[in-house]
Amino acid sequence: MNSIQSIADNYQKFNPRAYLQNNYVPPRADFSCEDSVVPWKLRCLAEACSKGEIRGRTLVDIGSGPTIYQLLSAFELFQEVVMTDYLEVNREEVKRWIDDEPGAFDWSPYIKHVCSLESKGELWQEKQNRLRKRITRVVPVDIHQPCPLGKEFTSGSVDALVSSFCLEACSPNRESFEQALKNITGLLRAGGHLLLIGALEESYYLAGEARLSVVPVTEEDVRTALCNAGYRIRDFRTYSMPPSMKVGVDDVSGIFFAWAQKMP
Repeated sequence: MNSIQSIADNYQKFNPRAYLQNNYVPPRADFSCEDSVVPWKLRCLAEACSKGEIRGRTLVDIGSGPTIYQLLSAFELFQEVVMTDYLEVNREEVKRWIDDEPGAFDWSPYIKHVCSLESKGELWQEKQNRLRKRITRVVPVDIHQPCPLGKEFTSGSVDALVSSFCLEACSPNRESFEQALKNITGLLRAGGHLLLIGALEESYYLAGEARLSVVPVTEEDVRTALCNAGYRIRDFRTYSMPPSMKVGVDDVSGIFFAWAQKMP
């Protein structure tokens, strides 16, 4: 039986570059294919952010990992963005991109795609530069603590949260998954918004030498957890992973996207 501590220990083997190679290049990130999972995620985020309701001063990305794609639409609606991750190697990977260092992962295909989704006719480099400037901090997080960001933020001080593939991938069971969701929700002000992406019915994934366990959740599990954490679900979508996207790096059956609003 996995515990929170054993999961944390196993994550010390996590290889960010292997994870990026497994999930964020073709076929999973094929922008010429409508069935590719990455364009689906970007479309879900862009459409939620286009409604005109999600906005504020501070956006916090919970469990950023080594990725920035999850922020490409939402960041425009906030004055500052804070990225977070439990692992220093992931925080360093993100900082390399923010600082435009040689060897940083190339997110330009993602930025170009989101620009086309948003149809603003702007140069993708302008969006890239804005995001780099808007990210004010990259800090540690522990979703299993009542105050996941320690003294960085007080309860109810955040206007919106983004989190992708974090809660189910860092929890030993559904109860822990639900509690982690409640922990991060404590950061959010009443009426604030959560954009949540995660894996459906997945039990493991690979990141280099690391084989990371995942608590398998269903759509019903996620909906129940959101309601129990005090949210009103504004949109919920699911994606079934086609055979062409099953590349031997996990056993995921699908992806969920949820837009939820914290009740007063």
